Amino acid sequence: MTALIDSRATRIIFTVLLFAMGLAFLYFARRTLIAFLFAVFFAYLVDPGVSRIERWTKSRGGAIAIIYLLIVLGLGTLFFFIGPRIGHEAQKLTDSLPSLVERINSGQIVQDIGVEHGLNKTTRDQLELFLKAHTGDLLKVAQHAGIRLAEVAQESWLLILIPILAAFFLKDARNFSGVALSFMHSKAQREFLQGVISDMNLMLAQFIRAQLTLAALSWVAYGSFLGLMKVPYALMLASAGGILEFIPVVGPLVATVLITGVALLTGYPHWVVVLIFLLAWRLIQDYVVSPRVMGKTMELHPLAAIFGVLAGGEIAGVLGVYLSIPVMASLRIVWRRWRMYAEKKRFGPLNEYSFLTETTPRP
Repeated sequence: MTALIDSRATRIIFTVLLFAMGLAFLYFARRTLIAFLFAVFFAYLVDPGVSRIERWTKSRGGAIAIIYLLIVLGLGTLFFFIGPRIGHEAQKLTDSLPSLVERINSGQIVQDIGVEHGLNKTTRDQLELFLKAHTGDLLKVAQHAGIRLAEVAQESWLLILIPILAAFFLKDARNFSGVALSFMHSKAQREFLQGVISDMNLMLAQFIRAQLTLAALSWVAYGSFLGLMKVPYALMLASAGGILEFIPVVGPLVATVLITGVALLTGYPHWVVVLIFLLAWRLIQDYVVSPRVMGKTMELHPLAAIFGVLAGGEIAGVLGVYLSIPVMASLRIVWRRWRMYAEKKRFGPLNEYSFLTETTPRP
């Protein structure tokens, strides 16, 4: 009995240590792993086009080269027509920042907005004093945001590395799956891993395409409305809002604050209308468009999504926030597949399971 307990305790300790070492490796190698994860996402995004062209060319490598060439031509055309205007608006906003900061420090912006909306002088003066008392806090927030943007800019090398890594994933993905399956020594283990790979393939493919669709819709909505309302720097703000749509939870909030803040600071008179539109679009996007585009690919409880976003931000900053939702969804897939695997070992075969449905025993 003592020997049995010792053996069992040893296995438990070894498993815990192995798990801890795995977590430590993931943490210290998180930057490299993020590059590989984005490469996987990019591969999922272009794989349908590669597969379609492969049927014509009969060459996987040739199909990948054609898709990459089309992407370069498309992005080049887009930036040729829109890029200069976005850059011009960004430069104008940058040049006007000193005067905008001065309006905040002097409290003039409060007086202007108060007069515009019919506030009495006492209320305007109280708001001005409040703003002056909290100007330091606002500057700290702005500096923190600038630091975050600088951190993202430092990761710009990923724009070159990701397509290169994605090309290998596109070309040899089936071989990678085969190698992973070769380590499984029982039928049940092989079925477990095949199920995880199949479910994750479906989830990631749908997630990436859905995110791209949501970002494009937001860009069109922001650009159309802000352009019609003649909001200053409309195209630049719309582009920023579309890009921020990729970041779960935090991105849309930052986009709302950014667009409203620029409208306020530049003295745009109809900023309340802009704010109402942004809130209305958020409701439409979250409760009408997103459920239909995403379908049931994520199926995450809101608390799990919020935890993933916060943990991702702590571990890897903005990039970690973006990756948090698919990573949490992947962990959920592994857990549910593992639960099915355990049930099979205890009670025998179950119905085939998909991550879109619940597991139920055969009657």
